[in-house]
Amino acid sequence: MIKVMEQFEAEKETMASAYSSQMDKLMENKDVMELEADLGVCLMGTDMKDIAKRHPGQLINCGIQEANMVGVACGLSAVGKIPFLHSFAPFITRRTNDQIFISGCYSGANIRLVGSDPGVMAAYNGGTHMPFEDVAVLRAFPQLTILEPADNTMLKNLMRQLVEEKGMFYIRTARKTMTKIYKDDSIFTIGKANILREGTDVTILAAGIMVAEALKAAEILYKEKIAARVVDMFTIKPIDQSMVLDCAKETGALVTAENHNVINGLGSAVCEITGEAYPVPVERVGVQDCFGEVGDIEYLMQRFGLTAKDIAKKARRAIARKGGCA
Repeated sequence: MIKVMEQFEAEKETMASAYSSQMDKLMENKDVMELEADLGVCLMGTDMKDIAKRHPGQLINCGIQEANMVGVACGLSAVGKIPFLHSFAPFITRRTNDQIFISGCYSGANIRLVGSDPGVMAAYNGGTHMPFEDVAVLRAFPQLTILEPADNTMLKNLMRQLVEEKGMFYIRTARKTMTKIYKDDSIFTIGKANILREGTDVTILAAGIMVAEALKAAEILYKEKIAARVVDMFTIKPIDQSMVLDCAKETGALVTAENHNVINGLGSAVCEITGEAYPVPVERVGVQDCFGEVGDIEYLMQRFGLTAKDIAKKARRAIARKGGCA
């Protein structure tokens, strides 16, 4: 059961810190392992020396060799271990494709890929570190689940669940401070989207950092007497098809919002569902098939059209198209 905050505010800890503290707890289970790719010898940006002392043998620094790290993780899973393996999102996905596909998905491995700072969240690391295609690539890999938590409460809850779940998972995470969306005792169901705000005129389906922007967009639209439903589509694959279709039927227009290329991400997944089963106007907010660049997150959100104002603009357009107009 989810419980949404009455007011949305910045988290008190970064998502990196939330990940690290949760891993510390999860490693009370001796089968849980954390693998790192030499990112300053860190656990999602938090010093791991104390955690390593508390859990000897459960934390492995594989060095700057992510492809090998995936192979190590798949080997650990074959002997009953439960590996979480972290690197920056482009390195844990782009550099590891064959290992994820063959050693992981094809072989039925049981691992959790953790890609931090996806999309514009890479900020000053620039275009080389800015994956707009990670979901696009991995969405085509059979039997791989893709998750993008909106805040720390969701991240921690999903991590606890993934110790018990079996299979291949990719978690798209921030390292910086997120907006707190959910109360601490919320419980989430993988594969089931969450309605955060009701509305009858249009539905905004968002994931990750874009959930907070979607809620801001709904407020902008409310002042224009437009009732926008907001849905947190944190499971990008397998996507909640029934939620997408219910929203299409009940509001008649959809907007998707993702910190990712518009090609083969959340927007494409939604269009596939509506195109096959219930066609309605769909507008996609996302990166328009281009490379990233250096800048702070606020600038990059504006540069790539990922702000609440951009979402609101697409919502008005989707509503206008209900009558069949382009």
